[in-house]
Amino acid sequence: MPPIRLLINGSERRINVPADEKLLTVLREELDLTGTKYGCGEGQCGACTVLVDGEPVRSCRAAIATVEGKQITTIEGLASQGRLHPVQQAFLDHEAFQCAYCTSGMVMSAVALLARQPNPTDPQILRAMNGNVCRCGTYPRILAAVRGAADAMRGRTAKTSREKSTREDGSTVQPIRSHERQEHIRA
Repeated sequence: MPPIRLLINGSERRINVPADEKLLTVLREELDLTGTKYGCGEGQCGACTVLVDGEPVRSCRAAIATVEGKQITTIEGLASQGRLHPVQQAFLDHEAFQCAYCTSGMVMSAVALLARQPNPTDPQILRAMNGNVCRCGTYPRILAAVRGAADAMRGRTAKTSREKSTREDGSTVQPIRSHERQEHIRA
């Protein structure tokens, strides 16, 4: 079996695995890139999302032979010069995760969206993020984080989840404060 040539996070790697081995398995077990998570194993939850030539791909379903020679970007490859990617920073700023198991897949899907559409509408964000499942239910904060990342990438100051935000229709959304989230959970 000849080695398979992979271009991962800007580095070339050659590995000896069967051609039908899943990309997720290679990333986690052969290359020790564990930021990409195993969720459902069926490509339905999005936890394993990586970018292949800039497009979101469910790595649990992608055979390694199908990505040979293509540019693969994992969550580990987003930060640059010691700085988080704007989407990663926005997810932190907007507290867009709780357990964070889905976060790497969410971030990768958002990065792909913002590369294609730098100023997405809420419906465009929702369509792009469809298929990324958050079992903790932080969807409003995820939406706010993607909006915030889009603003940051266009050079605008983004609001955090602790600030009031304005929707496209002009209505405002008050943020949920930490103590309010706890009260809601207890109710």
